[in-house]
Amino acid sequence: MVAFSGALIAQQGGFADVGMGIGMIIIGLASVIIGEALFGTKSIARTTLAVIGGAIIYRIVVTLALRVEFLEPGDMKLITAIIVILALIAPKMIESYKEKKRKVKRQLENMQMVAVPSEGKGEAGAALKSDS
Repeated sequence: MVAFSGALIAQQGGFADVGMGIGMIIIGLASVIIGEALFGTKSIARTTLAVIGGAIIYRIVVTLALRVEFLEPGDMKLITAIIVILALIAPKMIESYKEKKRKVKRQLENMQMVAVPSEGKGEAGAALKSDS
């Protein structure tokens, strides 16, 4: 099926080149990396949707990058590299942000527990002392 589609593209274009499919491979890899990095891979269905979402996000970002005036269409390799790097870094940044938020929440809970004295603890301690 892949060979047939390649043959149709070569016939339509009138020529064939060794590097014709490299761009599609890069787009596919970028889509997979972006999708898995941003959406996760907990099940087959989620992974499939993640790759589709990654492809959509990739295309949107490339379109927006090409609309910027200071970037030229020849800068596509740079744009693709930056997109993939951001997709690889984003999950770690999100996780560290969530971890920092959990840590602050635990510290606030601990401070509240220390600040609020437990009621009835004095009586229970007195009852234990009287028993011994």
